[in-house]
Amino acid sequence: MAEIRKCQVLIVGAGPGGYVAGIRSGQLGMDTVIVEGDKAGGTCLIRGCIPSKAMIHAAERFESISMHNSENGHMGISISSEPQLDMAALVSWKDSIVDRLNKGVEALLKGSGAELIKGWANFSSPKRCTVETPNGIVEIEAENVIIATGSSHIDLPFMPCDEEFILSSTGALDLDSLPSKVAIVGGGYIGLELGCALSKLGSEVTVIEGMESILGIFDRELRRPLEIWLKKHGVIVHTNALAKGAQVKGRGASKKVELSYEMDGEVQTLKVDKVLVTVGRRPNTKDWGLETMGVRMDQSGRFIRTDRQCRTNVPGVYAIGDVAGEPMLAHKASSQGEMVAEIISGLTREFDKIAIPAIVFTEPEIVSVGLSPDEARDRGEDIVIGKFPLAANGRALTLEAEKTGGFIRVVARESDHVILGIQAVG
Repeated sequence: MAEIRKCQVLIVGAGPGGYVAGIRSGQLGMDTVIVEGDKAGGTCLIRGCIPSKAMIHAAERFESISMHNSENGHMGISISSEPQLDMAALVSWKDSIVDRLNKGVEALLKGSGAELIKGWANFSSPKRCTVETPNGIVEIEAENVIIATGSSHIDLPFMPCDEEFILSSTGALDLDSLPSKVAIVGGGYIGLELGCALSKLGSEVTVIEGMESILGIFDRELRRPLEIWLKKHGVIVHTNALAKGAQVKGRGASKKVELSYEMDGEVQTLKVDKVLVTVGRRPNTKDWGLETMGVRMDQSGRFIRTDRQCRTNVPGVYAIGDVAGEPMLAHKASSQGEMVAEIISGLTREFDKIAIPAIVFTEPEIVSVGLSPDEARDRGEDIVIGKFPLAANGRALTLEAEKTGGFIRVVARESDHVILGIQAVG
């Protein structure tokens, strides 16, 4: 017979939203259980934000060192030989960071008094689930449930990821050698961040984007410095191009991937070593019993419908993070996790997503918070815009940031100069 564990707060998923909710619930003295089938830390820590930033940093270091290997060096500094890349060692270093942070999250949960149960939850009713753990089945009954199941990469049905030749972002972060040629399907922030890093490390990169422009979430003024960098560094970008399929051809070490895509009404092919598919992410709402909970979905049918306190239509059931709607950002999930824990404890809190910052770690980087000029105008605001180029900033010059064409832009209401949004690239 399964062990029955009763608690005040049950959290499903120990990602940035779930583990923060667990820590805060424990700090507030509530009997808290958090269930996680993978490692604590979630996609962001294990196979997303953190490992990708480690790879991006290593790529920046590699490119920086390479600049000093020229006849006259750079900044008066020169080296006599080209830097050498050991991709397996880079991945091992990245993994060491992930392992350290994973242990840190588990220690924080334990220190707060929250109990971490490792296994996959399967709900039979709104507040009751079973978890199959290495030590047997545990049945959990909770007064309050926080759904923090996160999201997964989207697979293209005609080009599924095998993580050997056709990669998701997860596979791209676990390469044992640097591919000579890479095609990236999807010109969003994930694909472009990894594309910039691979280009700096020495790969030839081609981006296939189905829309009219890359990074469509930003306006042209913000995208332009990135587009210039990509062109200067030999990254080929095809927009209005739709991937049609990929086939692995050849034998042994000579195997290549032939990617087919349609552009300007014609089907074209491209031979590369790896294809990276980054066409977005989908909320994890399947295969754990959500349909038994009676929770309503939003109009798109993708996300769990919530109010400004992350409440669902089922009393005592909350949803936070990627599973509860855009933007699918780790720090949004963390903020919601803390808030929901405090709401359950009796505090009054509300979530306002208007001021959630978003950063894209391309070259140059792009940051935005609040409203863009177009968004402000669409809301009927009369605005003034202040813009300052990094080329006129002393500190930026010492960092060579003026070479990016970067700037800082402030959007304010014309009548009273209240700031509505800030964007920057550099």
